[in-house]
Amino acid sequence: MFFTPHGLVETPRFMPVGTLANVKTLTPAQLRDTGAQMVLSNTYHLHLQPGEAIVAGGGGLHKFMGWNGPMLTDSGGFQVFSLSEMRKITEEGVTFRSPHDGQIIKLTPEKSIEIQNTLGADVIMAFDECPPATASRQEVEQATERTYRWLERCIAAHQRDDQALFGIVQGGVYLDLRCQATEALTKLDLPGYAIGGVSVGEEPELIHKIVQATAPLLPNHKPRYLMGVGTYREMVMAIASGVDLFDCVIPTRWARHGTAMVQGDRWNLKNAKFREDFTPLDETCPCYTCQNFTRAYISHLVRSQEILAYTLLSIHNITELIRFTQKIREAILRDTFATEFAHWLAPQEVGEGE
Repeated sequence: MFFTPHGLVETPRFMPVGTLANVKTLTPAQLRDTGAQMVLSNTYHLHLQPGEAIVAGGGGLHKFMGWNGPMLTDSGGFQVFSLSEMRKITEEGVTFRSPHDGQIIKLTPEKSIEIQNTLGADVIMAFDECPPATASRQEVEQATERTYRWLERCIAAHQRDDQALFGIVQGGVYLDLRCQATEALTKLDLPGYAIGGVSVGEEPELIHKIVQATAPLLPNHKPRYLMGVGTYREMVMAIASGVDLFDCVIPTRWARHGTAMVQGDRWNLKNAKFREDFTPLDETCPCYTCQNFTRAYISHLVRSQEILAYTLLSIHNITELIRFTQKIREAILRDTFATEFAHWLAPQEVGEGE
């Protein structure tokens, strides 16, 4: 576990994503009831709307969104670099056209840190260059070297002692570049480290190899965060390598498509078999959804495109992933992780999936 000004975070732990200072369709009270401890928000999106000055005027990110627990903001790097047709990269930073109003915006390491200092999350991320999975080795090497230079500028720009600045390991699919980047970053003795650029189009088995090569090289007494990953098997495999934190939009995105996550399976509630199924999604789940509603009712809401369907499924899905990481933590403390989660650690059969 590690401590923040807004409370402790038990690890390993899944972090729900609240991109625009809200986890979609949930109130902060509902989010707290899922077992969430740390919540992630997005620097890039909050800079565009409503703007960090408004968030600061509302008392900072925690007060603005009514969440009194730990928070993390990413740097905006991933979102900026996903705008491949709308941005230009230089050593200074990235220039891009706002998708909202077409305005030209320049985001530099210094500006990213300034925005995050203003937002006020407990953990902030360094501005990095995130190359796509299709990038050549030369392109990845250049991006990795630039990410380190930008990290040095982020450290110099960081102004708040109550925010922990995490560095991000890049290196694409090239394990030697990952190892070199990790060695360089750990010499800076930061409060925590993240593994970035592993959910940008790679196959799961390649992600596993990257994490297995990178995570053990990071300090085991500091938080290690795998960015953008939050499926069952990927989390188990990463935890086996030493990863502590995860974030992913899957639980709420799937909820908005009528999909429930149940004990490792993925259920489409539009399926006819749920129409007259008057049992909970999961009888063992303590969440509000499972304690009060049936599969038939949720199926009805999904088919009717009622907003309540998305809320109930989001409550359950987030609870499911947090409980999953809690169970892993308990197994680690009992020294039974390898046996209790052997199914997830075993090689995946062809055609098998979550």
